[in-house]
This record gives sequence, structure tokens and C-alpha cells, in this order.
Amino acid sequence: MSDPHAPGPTGPGPAPHGDPDAIWLGLDLGTQSARCLAVDGTGTLLATAARPLTSKRTGTRHEQDPHQWWTALADACREALAGLDTHRIRGLAIDGTSGTLLLTDTHGTPRTPALMYDDGRATDQAEAVNTAGAPTWQELGYRSMPPSWALPKLRWLLDHDPALATGTRLLHQVDLITWKLAGRQLPSDTSHALKTGYHLIDERWPHDVMDTLGIPTDLLPDVVRPGTVLGTVGPEAADATGIPTGTAIVAGMTDGCAAQIGAGALTPGAWNAVLGTTLVLKGSSDHLIRDPAGVVYCHRGPGDTWLPGGASSSGAGVISQYFHGENLDVLTDQAAALDPDAVAYPLVSTGGERFPFRAPEAEPFILGDVPTRATEFHAYLLGVACLERLCFDYLDHLGAPTDGPLTFTGGGARNTYWCRLRAEVLGRTVHLPEHAEGALGMAVLAATATGATLTETAAAMVRPGTEIRPAPDRTTRHLPTYHRFVTELTHRGWLDPAVADHALRRAAP
Repeated sequence: MSDPHAPGPTGPGPAPHGDPDAIWLGLDLGTQSARCLAVDGTGTLLATAARPLTSKRTGTRHEQDPHQWWTALADACREALAGLDTHRIRGLAIDGTSGTLLLTDTHGTPRTPALMYDDGRATDQAEAVNTAGAPTWQELGYRSMPPSWALPKLRWLLDHDPALATGTRLLHQVDLITWKLAGRQLPSDTSHALKTGYHLIDERWPHDVMDTLGIPTDLLPDVVRPGTVLGTVGPEAADATGIPTGTAIVAGMTDGCAAQIGAGALTPGAWNAVLGTTLVLKGSSDHLIRDPAGVVYCHRGPGDTWLPGGASSSGAGVISQYFHGENLDVLTDQAAALDPDAVAYPLVSTGGERFPFRAPEAEPFILGDVPTRATEFHAYLLGVACLERLCFDYLDHLGAPTDGPLTFTGGGARNTYWCRLRAEVLGRTVHLPEHAEGALGMAVLAATATGATLTETAAAMVRPGTEIRPAPDRTTRHLPTYHRFVTELTHRGWLDPAVADHALRRAAP
């Protein structure tokens, strides 16, 4: 789904404090690939490379072999840095998938597979976690943890192999990479530790909850704020990656937050929508957003801000599921010419939905006739757009500020027609940043090692790219489809009627 109208350069902003010729690296561990990106202090892209990752899905289980993370990322780094003056490299930061974890021995060797961000096996453990930590989770705003979060999955691992409770370390996805880079265990960051139950307000592990759950204290990592310099790259990792020995390793964030930084969505009311395998929304607020239903949660932002958001189990992954091997550019052109109003609920995961509602029993469906492949393809494009609008209606229902600038990032943002369709359904102007990926966000975060704030650094390094302004009549045209979509979700018992009523009121002419 290539974009034939790629945005051109809009000109760099002022460089952050320090050397504008310095090179900053952003490392990204996604579901399907490991990426290395290099930019200078003005945000100019110097090099990028990626290597594929593979997963194993069985029912509600989703695993990866953690060994491949390092080999894939090391290969990507060597390719990206091959033609650069590596003496200019000053620092790096890494993002990973939210809620992905594994257990290693005390030398950092994996003892378990990686349980991925949407692995839903820990149903019984989630019940125990929510009983033990109810007051804490309430205070932190998300009320309860679904089975896909890291803490229930940690308890599952310990339940199924009690021997893992001794001589092991809990690592989030990026923690394994920082260990390999430095040659020793480094602290985790608050962003990745959120779904393991880290107390973001008090900035500590809730040891009373962990004791109740039988989770040993020495299994948990130290935790620091994103942007903290953790250590430096060691000689063994330098040989494997091409990153110079002594390069600063800066604490990163989860992939959704990384994309948010890369999009520059850091002022209160600003939002970034990451359309990858699943849809992730990340915004900025001047206050903690508390969600009685527990599907929206907040990361700590720069300064006193909070970064509310949610990760859906629906998204562009339906395209690879249902249209694998087909010419997506041709299908897009055909779908755009037809402009039908059939709509699909674009659920990717077999574990049900998690945002903008929690429904473990949710299943995909299609409303309307889809007599051709192009019509069916369009139904999924439109379904993602409708789900995205419902996400924003839900956030508004919670009192989150949503009226600031909006950006689209992720693989789905490369399809120009789909971006326009999403903007039309939302009825909002959007921007497509020039380099729309989480790896850029991590390069920006790494550059805060100069002493500049994250907001200042993002202003200097993030380029706004292309603007899309939807025509009001096109938004009006899609409102009946959105109405049918929301009504069907409510009829199936997945969407709270109060949320549906709020969404439909906002969609009223």
C-alpha cells in the first residue's frame, strides 16, 4: 500500500542543544520487524534499515523467540550504519511492543519465550491480579488489567513453572536489548513497566501487591523515567551492531509512545493515531485520565503531563489476513472508485477487543453487501475509520482533551486514500509527518541527552509533512455508516449503551 504522494521536505527546525551534526539512533522492535534509523540534530534522515521478525500464534497465545530480536536488530544496525561517519553517533533509544515480557537467567539468557503484547492466555491470573491490586489500579486510572497485560502473564509463567521464581529476571522486550548493548542489566523504563503494575504516581513497584501475588522482589528490574541515560554500548555489542563503544543508551518508551514523539504530538489535546497491525491512539493531557472501564491508560509524559491512550485489537492486520498476496494498490484504486458503504469490524486478534471497549468474545463481522474483492477491501478500510472515530468518541466521553492537532503514523498511513477516508470519517484535519515511525521518536528521545526538553527536541527534529483537510460533505456521507457500525456493536452487547449514545450524539447532524 505505497503512497504515490509522499510528502516532501518542509525544512528543518532549529537544532536542539549541542552539536547539530551529531547522529542519533532510534531502534524499534515491532511485531513484524526490527528497525534502526539514524538522523542528525535537525531530524534529517540519514539511514534506515530493517529485518523481519516472526511470531507464533496458537489460539489466544502469541509468542516470539527473543533471541531473534537481537540478531535482527544487530543486522539492521550494521546495514543502516555502513555508510555513515559513526564517530558522530552520540546516543540511542529503543521502543518495543507494550506488555511483551520474558524471563531470563541472571546472565540475561532467555528461559522462556516472549509472551507478546496481545497474548491472552492469562485469564485466571488476570482475575487474581485485579483482586490483589484493585485499589492501586483504581488510583492509576485503568481500574483493572486484561489478560494481555504483562503482570497477569508474569503470574502465568510462574504458575506454570514454579522453578522460574528463583534465579530469574523479568525483562520487558527492550530490556533484553539494552542488556545486550551494555553487557549488563540496565534499568527498565516507566513506559514499558506500566503494564507490569509499576506505580507511575509514586514511581515505585507496589510491593504489597507483588507480595500478595507471590512475585519475588528480586525478579523485578529497577525502573527510571524515559530519557534517562542508562549506560553505554560495550565492545561486544559494538562489534555486533556497528554502534561505537561508549554510545549513550537512553531509556526508551513503548511503540505507541515512540510514534507519538515521532509525530510531535506532545502538547495537551494533541493525538497521534498509529495504524499498524492494530490501531493505537496516544495523546497528551494536563491531567491523569481515569477510565472506569479500564481500557484507557496513561503513561507519564514530559514534565507534569500525562499521555493517555489505548491499544485496539483491530487494525490494518486484517489486510494481511484477508488479502494476503493481492495487489493492494490495485484494490485501493478499485475500492476508491466504487466508494461503497459496506463496513467491516476489523478485528485482528482472536482474543477479542480491548479498545475502545473490552469484549473478549468479540468477533469480526461485515454490514452490507460485498459482492467483489474491492468492495470487501473497502469495507475493512472503512471499518478501521469507524473504529477510530469511536475511539475518539470514547476518549471524549472520559473527559480527555481531543481537540488538538492530529497526526497519522504507522504502516497504514502510507495508503493515501485510506488516510483521506479516515480523515473524512473523523471530520478532522490531519497531518502525515514526513518520517512516520516510532524509530524517529526514539531518536528524538535519545537527543534529549543533550539537556534539551523533549518538547524542544521534537520541535527541532520532527517535520509536519502533508496536511489532509476533509470535505464536510464527505464526512456527512459517512455518518449513517458510522451510526450502523456503533449500533451493531451495541446490539451485540460489546459496547456500553452510554458510550454508544455519546458517540451518536456527537455524530448527529
